[in-house]
Amino acid sequence: QVQLVESGGGLVQAGGSLRLSCTGSGRTFSSYRMGWFRQAPGKEREFVVSFTWSGGSTFYGDSVKGRFTISGDNAKNTVYLQMNSLKPEDTAVYYCASASRYLGPDYIPGNYDYWGQGTQVTVSS
Repeated sequence: QVQLVESGGGLVQAGGSLRLSCTGSGRTFSSYRMGWFRQAPGKEREFVVSFTWSGGSTFYGDSVKGRFTISGDNAKNTVYLQMNSLKPEDTAVYYCASASRYLGPDYIPGNYDYWGQGTQVTVSS
């Protein structure tokens, strides 16, 4: 059984920062790529960023470029999402996802095998 557990969400004022974490576990856990997506009420799930373990390559969604940074700790099966200069429009539930192998482009939710339960990020104006 593979589990992804997110942490670090919360309430922050506009311009502030938060750091999210996502840790994978389970006897069969093996990840090719980790991704973060977010979903605001009434909107579709939106791609935020991805991290490919081999080589550490990253790919950012346009709305977060220059403000968010993803990093990974292979020994801990953990990725971190540092979010700076937060805006009210960043308010959403943030989901961590893992792809066990290459299934297609980073930004498509269907190309990930496993998902976390989500963590709420609220940015007040």
